Amino acid sequence: MNIKLIAIGKTDNKALQSLIDDYTKRLSFYIKFDLEIIPDIKNVKNLSESQQKEKEGELILSKITPTDQLILLDENGKNFSSVGFSEELQKKMNSGIKTLVFVIGGPYGFSDTVYAKAQGKISLSLMTFSHQMVRLFFIEQLYRGFTILRNEPYHHQ
Repeated sequence: MNIKLIAIGKTDNKALQSLIDDYTKRLSFYIKFDLEIIPDIKNVKNLSESQQKEKEGELILSKITPTDQLILLDENGKNFSSVGFSEELQKKMNSGIKTLVFVIGGPYGFSDTVYAKAQGKISLSLMTFSHQMVRLFFIEQLYRGFTILRNEPYHHQ
C-alpha cells in the first residue's frame, strides 16, 4: 500500500519543515509515502469562503485517482488513540487498498464535493492547530503507527 498526504499551501516555518522532512524520511523505512503540496490559491481576498473551498476542492480531487481511498483530516472526524490508528492502518493494508490518500484542507475546510468523494474522516484533536503543524503531527502519527505495528520501542503505553 502507498500513502499520500495532500495539503494546501507550503510550510513557511523552516523548523517545522525540518521536522516534517525528518519524519517523512523515517516513514520511508515502512511504506511508500508522498507528501503533495497544492499551492495556495491566488487572490483569495476576492473569493468568498465557499468559492475558496470549491477551488481548493477541484485541485484536491485532481490529485485523486478512482482507485484511491480518500480520508479527510477533519475536526468532525473519528478520533483514534495512537494504537487505534495503527490498527486502522493495518486494516487498510489488509483490505488491499493500493493508495490511501489523506487530505489536510485549507483554512475553511472542504467543499461538499470533496466530502462526497471521501470514504472517511479522521480528527487529530478537538483543539485547532495551524495547517502547517497538522502536517507534522499527522506524519509523526503515521510513523508512530508503523512502529506500533512492528512492536518497536518508539511508542510507550
